[in-house]
Amino acid sequence: MTKRMLKVARKAMEKAYAPYSKYHVGVCAEAEDGMLFPGCNVENASYGITICAEVNAITSLIAAGKKRIKSLLVMGSGGELCTPCGRCRQFIREFASLDMPIHLADKSKVLKTVTLDCLLPMSFGPDHLAKKDMKKTVIKKVKHNKRK
Repeated sequence: MTKRMLKVARKAMEKAYAPYSKYHVGVCAEAEDGMLFPGCNVENASYGITICAEVNAITSLIAAGKKRIKSLLVMGSGGELCTPCGRCRQFIREFASLDMPIHLADKSKVLKTVTLDCLLPMSFGPDHLAKKDMKKTVIKKVKHNKRK
């Protein structure tokens, strides 16, 4: 599967729009059913609205009706390993398990594989916002406020 993912990410990286940083990123997100979704970075003169390749791939996966990421492959045009930025790590956390593999690659091969938990230890995620926990928190706050 990683050979296919490499090909998908490489093609996406070639289409990246990075006129400012000149740093092209390609990603392939694999859904639980094996479908592959490409993503590339899309920069903007207003830097804050630049779209990272990981977000690009994951939103395509979600738009296709998929709910979870089985694995992710990331490659960048620089000479060093390209890892997801902090914002992307948190975005990935929403749709993946902590033990999900993230393959870090160059254009031809996977150089290293890590887990999401390795890149985002002690993370905050959707499991922290379970409805039963939120209800207890709200009840405690209401009771606490009534005592004042």
